[in-house]
Amino acid sequence: MPIKASELILNPDGSIYHLNLRPEHISDTIITVGDPDRVDSVTKHFDTIEFQTKKREFHTQTGTYKNKRITVISTGIGTDNIDIVFNELDALVNIDFDKREVKQDLTSLNIVRIGTSGSIQKEIPTDSFLISEYAAGFDSLLHFYESEHVQYPEISEALIQHLDWFKHKSRPYIVSCDQALYNKLSSSQTAQGFTATNVGFYGPQGRVLRLPVQDPKLNDKLASFNYQGKAITNLEMETAGIYGLAKLLGHKALSMNAIIANRASGTFSEDPKAIVDDLILYTLNKLTD
Repeated sequence: MPIKASELILNPDGSIYHLNLRPEHISDTIITVGDPDRVDSVTKHFDTIEFQTKKREFHTQTGTYKNKRITVISTGIGTDNIDIVFNELDALVNIDFDKREVKQDLTSLNIVRIGTSGSIQKEIPTDSFLISEYAAGFDSLLHFYESEHVQYPEISEALIQHLDWFKHKSRPYIVSCDQALYNKLSSSQTAQGFTATNVGFYGPQGRVLRLPVQDPKLNDKLASFNYQGKAITNLEMETAGIYGLAKLLGHKALSMNAIIANRASGTFSEDPKAIVDDLILYTLNKLTD
């Protein structure tokens, strides 16, 4: 049965609703960034740019780097935007827009996030690279999908007990990266990460300006959590949603983090743009090795 117009929304030019993209506009290798301005920071290294478009916070450019075709797209901040971007990227490759039907032969995309993050472990300093092997989602995104089979409930339960988790907050879920991408992009330059994905930048990450938080010891408890050698390393706002939706949709995903803050020591990078630029080049070269 064809997918209804209210569910698969297309623009008059045949592009997908939010991203403003048609299937021919994207590669099967995609880099996501949160900041729309960071798209140019990636593609300035490209040999060619064949296509670019902008709509809302979603900026996209497709081109080549060392003869490899790559698409770079900005997601904006948070897993709510990840829900939009990943469902629409999947639709671009796995739904026939003319027939409004799911294709018989499905395409698996390689999706790499390049983002910034704050460490909660003293031994992971500012201006370092971290790859998220696992992610803990403190948002509720995956609970809206049939997703139990991609989660690690035993780690989630241990985390809930360790944090003395407040009953009115969404139950944390645990997901993992694609191991093949992890092996390809990791090196002696990268720290192994277990990333906490939060629903906000201030209260959800323990920052207090004028509003008191429900659990002022949350970051300390996160930092002391350890499950069979797996310790939570850093805080950001997208990775768990990326990993969960990628696995559900049959795509491969990896999150690369430029550590620009260390919450344990209270330090912030003196030149965050430089470390992000270094991570961009590192990721591009690893993808084209």
